[in-house]
Amino acid sequence: MKAPFTASELILTPAGAVYHLNLLPEQLATKVILVGDPDRVTAVSNYFDQIYYKVQHREFITHTGRVGNTAITVVSTGIGTDNIDIVINELDALVNINLISRTEKSDHTSLQLLRLGTSGALQKDIAVDSLLASSHGLGIDGLMPFYEATETEVTLKMLQAIKSALPKLTEVAIPYLTAGSDLLLKQLVKTEMTGITLTSPGFYAPQGRELRYKAKYRALLEDAAAVVADGHRITNFEMETAGIYGLAHLLGHEALSVNAIIANRPLGIFSNRPAASIDRMIRTMLERFTTS
Repeated sequence: MKAPFTASELILTPAGAVYHLNLLPEQLATKVILVGDPDRVTAVSNYFDQIYYKVQHREFITHTGRVGNTAITVVSTGIGTDNIDIVINELDALVNINLISRTEKSDHTSLQLLRLGTSGALQKDIAVDSLLASSHGLGIDGLMPFYEATETEVTLKMLQAIKSALPKLTEVAIPYLTAGSDLLLKQLVKTEMTGITLTSPGFYAPQGRELRYKAKYRALLEDAAAVVADGHRITNFEMETAGIYGLAHLLGHEALSVNAIIANRPLGIFSNRPAASIDRMIRTMLERFTTS
């Protein structure tokens, strides 16, 4: 048996909760909605029939309850894959590590992770205020190269095709590519568009924006929009999906990212009703997630 995880590797609160999320195992459902904005937790849990737990620590807010007979948790991650690294690892620890003995459990529990986020479109034909599901996450954020992860032959070939099409990309990042959950994609996605989501490490220069500086890869979004890998376009960009997909694949969880498209970069437009689009996404996906 593997030695227990030390106190500096698996940090717990005095009450025995995982450190950053401040959660105990009994406060987590196996169906988990991930949202970036802490205020969006309440926007989701307002549609719960009952809420059992409300926990907050820093930007991490968790509500656990039920919709009908389905137990459901919603957690805010904050922005970026640095926070995703914390959230996914601590959610996994809650179900797959005995926090008392600090040892890995013999029986693995697979969580279903559904990210509900906002995103900008890279393609002119993707309408603002529509919903888009990520078939894959293309990470240029720097997280997953720190993990010994294995990918499928298909995704490795797709990644090589992307890097060949975007040779300048490797000057600013170590790209990685991970597929979303085929199970959740089939269960939760109906008529919505799908595509590869580009996950960047920042909002400004890493997404091709220029204010009082010059971006090193100014044509990143335009170049990425022209790429097709194994029949999949790079359709949109944001700051979390690839990290969620990479860690979920590594740790044996099912993950799917769905985004409300609130901007179209090639058209230079932004939604005039983003709150309504986000609410429609929440209601649509929550119903499907709790009845699948």
